[in-house]
Amino acid sequence: MLERYKLGEQDKIRVAEGALRETIILMFEKMGVPRDDCRLAADVLVSADLRGVESHGVSNMLRMYIQGYQERQIKIDPEWRIVRESPSTASIDCDTGLGIIIAPKAMEIAIEKARNVGVGMVTMSNGRHLGMASYHAMLALKHDMIGVCMTSTPPSMFPTFGAEVRLGTNPIALAAPADKEAPFVFDAATTVVAANKLGLARRLGINLPSGWVADSEGTPIMEEVAPPIPGSEGPQSHLLPLGSTREMGSHKGYGLACIVEILSSVLTGGGFGAKFGRPNFNHYVAAFHIEAFMDTEEFKQTMDEFLQTLKSTKPAPGHERVLYPGLPEAECEIEYAVKGIPLHPEVVEWMRNTCNDLSIECGF
Repeated sequence: MLERYKLGEQDKIRVAEGALRETIILMFEKMGVPRDDCRLAADVLVSADLRGVESHGVSNMLRMYIQGYQERQIKIDPEWRIVRESPSTASIDCDTGLGIIIAPKAMEIAIEKARNVGVGMVTMSNGRHLGMASYHAMLALKHDMIGVCMTSTPPSMFPTFGAEVRLGTNPIALAAPADKEAPFVFDAATTVVAANKLGLARRLGINLPSGWVADSEGTPIMEEVAPPIPGSEGPQSHLLPLGSTREMGSHKGYGLACIVEILSSVLTGGGFGAKFGRPNFNHYVAAFHIEAFMDTEEFKQTMDEFLQTLKSTKPAPGHERVLYPGLPEAECEIEYAVKGIPLHPEVVEWMRNTCNDLSIECGF
């Protein structure tokens, strides 16, 4: 995340991981969610915050999930089911269940199939938000597998040259194990920025950089602009594909978003994001058993060499070092596990007030 969108020291309230986790479990239990699913949901959210991915942790997503349960937009105990299956694939109807609970279960199915036949892929339709996509991809790491996760989200992106939203942020995540180095973990939206980061900008009271959003006619706004108000259809409320403009490669972000839409939506049988009236999220997870392709230890040692090559690259002027995807998050996880997870005062206040409203004890 850009430094300007990180919490300043004066705004940080450090919360112990265990206290945050237990409070989230109590909140989900109060919604009527089964205990094991509460633990799973809490793990997805806390894992995001531990890795510094505040946009997909408790700060933004928890309140959305609680509201979804209260308004019955998310089913408390969905009867999700496999509707089509082969030795290497499965397709799941999520029955409007929360993605942070169902997607990990889908990934476990993909992992078992990969263990049996080398590759496992599972699509999910009729679901809800799945949180940090890399959480689900990283589940494959402990099995010496490469994990992939994609999700099709409700439309918020203008296609290149377009003046109507047609695609979501449609993130892609891939996690690959290494030996001694931290795993390679890529997780990024196909828009210039994930939509939740707009919420972080609002909370911090700062503007969006140029090239993040477009005006109502689809023209990229190439100057700083105030973040949009939730639910507004103002001139800066729509996201641009990765690249911002055609000259800077927006057709590539647009094309990648289409790939996610095909694999995560069309392939599920759930239609596609811009289909009128579709409120659902559709998802895709996959696991690749390394041993089915090559010797696992050789792969992990080669990954170490590859990642060390990236790390040892001479930094450009003004920069301390070269990073690779997953390294900053791994370092952040180590720090936050010891010092506590930093939350904005507004987030802490919301959690305490919500716990009070739900008649449960807030652990911090």
